[in-house]
Amino acid sequence: MHSFTPTQLALISEPHVAQFVTLMKDGSPQISPVWIDTDGVNLLINTATGRLKTSNIKRDSRVAVAVFDPKDPYSRVVNVTGIVTNITTSGAVDHINRLSEKYTGKATYQGHNNQEARLIVTIKPTRITGT
Repeated sequence: MHSFTPTQLALISEPHVAQFVTLMKDGSPQISPVWIDTDGVNLLINTATGRLKTSNIKRDSRVAVAVFDPKDPYSRVVNVTGIVTNITTSGAVDHINRLSEKYTGKATYQGHNNQEARLIVTIKPTRITGT
């Protein structure tokens, strides 16, 4: 089992936008900037139905995530390759609101769209490098 160090968890807990890599049908990578969270063991990303990354992870669960501190990108970085182990709507609205507080200081996510269901994507690390 791969686990995060306290230093890596600290970096993930800071409001740095992560780069989330999924795989297209032809195997080529697709990168999306995302807000990130952790439960201490897994990475958690919040997205919505109908997004390209959502379609990609439902087809191929292999992903990669990079988080770095823009003030020190070479020394403070965490790179994760992993597998999406769960996609759920349960608690997803509360989760995006918590992420909104972390990243914007606003307790309610301003981009809510009633046409989309929010999703929490759980990523189990298979490899962790950096910081």
